[in-house]
Amino acid sequence: MREADLYPPVKAHLEKQGYEVKGEVGAADIVARRGDDMIIVELKLGFSLGLFHQGIARLAITDAVYVAVPAGGRAKALKANVQLARRVGLGVMTVRTRDGFVEVLADPSPYTPRKSKKKHDRLVRAFDRLQGDPNAGGATRHGIVTGYRQDALKCARHLAAHGPSKGAEVKNATGVPVATQIMADDHYGWFQRVTRGVYALTDAGRQGLIDYADD
Repeated sequence: MREADLYPPVKAHLEKQGYEVKGEVGAADIVARRGDDMIIVELKLGFSLGLFHQGIARLAITDAVYVAVPAGGRAKALKANVQLARRVGLGVMTVRTRDGFVEVLADPSPYTPRKSKKKHDRLVRAFDRLQGDPNAGGATRHGIVTGYRQDALKCARHLAAHGPSKGAEVKNATGVPVATQIMADDHYGWFQRVTRGVYALTDAGRQGLIDYADD
């Protein structure tokens, strides 16, 4: 497929709305005019940083700028690209190659992000739980250190020093309120249930203490 193959369906779509449409006008792929209204459409065979750069540059001419790409591809990637386009004030069209159907997924408009209190609070909890700044240089050699992993390391250190212990003992000694749950869930393979409520450190747990000795 060629970018030129996208032109006829997009032109027909705009003409149905009463626009006069011309291709390759100046630096723009498509320019449509209806009285004083002007629409610019940039055509590409897929989303790219260059396409967004082109669209943003056209916003200096008119607020009504669309990017048009063939329909299809991964839904998750398409959704992310549409969200990005909205954030920079661009509209998005897709063209179905088999019949030329044009679908407008977003219209150009100023973007105001919607805040999520749930995500905000989750990030605050993760920040407060993390002690120090163990990931200052990015991912550590053995993986990102989270607050959860730090709590698991505290439990592992207690077991390494005191041997098999009850969850309540580990909780009181380490100050980790969910010590029993962490050892029971055993996400890292560090803990082994010996008897009811009693946990021991595994070989993987001993290795974990070595791997994260500085955390």
